[in-house]
Amino acid sequence: MYQLKINNLSEQEFLSHYWQKKPLLIKQGFTDFQDPLDANELAGLAMEESIESRIITNHKNDWQTHQGPFEDFEQLTDDHSTLLVQAVDHWHSDAAQLLEPFRFIPNWRIDDLMISYSTPNGGVGPHLDQYDVFIIQGEGKRHWRVGLPDPTLKQFAQNKKLLQVEAFEAVIDCILEPGDILYIPPGCPHEGYAVENALNYSVGFRAPNQQDLLSSFADHIIDTESGQKRYTDGNLTLRESKGELNNIEVTKVKKLMQGLLENDTLFKQWLGTTLSQPKHEMDLAPVEEPFSAEQITNALTNNTIVFERLGGTRAIYQLLEENILLSVNGENYTVLLTDLAAVKLLTDDIEFEASQLKFLKSSLVFIQTFTTLVNEGIWFN
Repeated sequence: MYQLKINNLSEQEFLSHYWQKKPLLIKQGFTDFQDPLDANELAGLAMEESIESRIITNHKNDWQTHQGPFEDFEQLTDDHSTLLVQAVDHWHSDAAQLLEPFRFIPNWRIDDLMISYSTPNGGVGPHLDQYDVFIIQGEGKRHWRVGLPDPTLKQFAQNKKLLQVEAFEAVIDCILEPGDILYIPPGCPHEGYAVENALNYSVGFRAPNQQDLLSSFADHIIDTESGQKRYTDGNLTLRESKGELNNIEVTKVKKLMQGLLENDTLFKQWLGTTLSQPKHEMDLAPVEEPFSAEQITNALTNNTIVFERLGGTRAIYQLLEENILLSVNGENYTVLLTDLAAVKLLTDDIEFEASQLKFLKSSLVFIQTFTTLVNEGIWFN
């Protein structure tokens, strides 16, 4: 639906020269761009209890944040205001299509699609993020300034919910028009203000830090009742000071903990679970009368059936020594190595014809797994 053109660069050239290195203005990255929704539809999403949304206003440089869901939009004034809605790809299938051209970045790195509607001079102020983002200009125009990372740049919080930065020197200063795209790497200060009523689409990427990963891994160890091995010191000898914790003991404790990280099965099970976990609530609709594996097998003979993946779904896989670990929305499934082509069909494509899966002659284990995913509403036709 959307064809991405990164100036005169190939995808690999972009990754080599710009990804996580420096910002890039992509003029007409999407030619003849058509918005997948309008401001009224976005406002409708912001009224839903299960969808995260905010309105930010900056009248006379007084920054205010209002958290959704909203019953009305009095705060969305005729100027200096912005409505932001998170994870729209979970709830709006047409908007979710905007993620597809960016899947030359691995699936697990893509976070969500945030959409904002701003009235003239509306924005969120100068700030920086710790993740990559592509900002697509939809309806209207927006003035953007982007700088390079600067460790001396001070952050402040006039409003506790908005961590902004002081004035910075811009290396990109431009007005985006429909179809233009701005790529901003982590740590680059930036600010954008609507020139006129404007829609913007932000494709964000997840970048977990050490604290996030270790906390998640610890939770997984507890949930799976792993890590039961205890510290031992059968070769203990007398020492001069009773209070000393010596380097040998420190090393033994460290190795005891490292043993969990080096447990390949435990680590990959956790990694699949955590990296495929959706950041936001899913719009799941499990089938009322569950299908059997036999019914799904029979459906594969119907050339008119197309299976579609629910927006916001995270599907990744890892190759193990004897099988494949398929991870979908925080759940792990083990299938055969011979099912690799079928697994790729699930993880790499948002939809496929039933006949494609039949052609691959998948194992019963895979068909049973796919049946479970269909019954949960993650794939549907």
